[in-house]
Amino acid sequence: MLLISCPNCGSRDETEFHYGGQAHVPYPENPNELSDRQWAEFLFYRDNTKGAFAERWLHSTGCRQWFNMLRDTVTYEIQAVYPMGTPRPDAAGRVTPDTGTASTAADSTTTGNASPDISGTNASATAPSTSSFSTTAPEGATK
Repeated sequence: MLLISCPNCGSRDETEFHYGGQAHVPYPENPNELSDRQWAEFLFYRDNTKGAFAERWLHSTGCRQWFNMLRDTVTYEIQAVYPMGTPRPDAAGRVTPDTGTASTAADSTTTGNASPDISGTNASATAPSTSSFSTTAPEGATK
């Protein structure tokens, strides 16, 4: 079982989280202009990477916030945990350009109206520590 470090709540058991699929998948600019095949490819076709893979996760029984995780699909090693809207770090810890459409606005979360304070976090760390993340739930989150 994995121990996942939520950016808002700290380390928790993987049973508190739900997998949300591949991270950084851009929404089509003009979805009405897509053919059926193109729309199906957007909805259902995802990378099946062996190695470092960016994923979306939801802390469903905690703060109910979405975040991204860079995880090795072979060893299950979690290489980085970073907030939605933040560029994806590569396996070496360097930040790569973000191609997703996630919003970094304060009111873009599913609960509450405050976004997490990430000023003291280091998204390029290979093993996220709970000391760099806030251990309290954001305002408006259920406890």
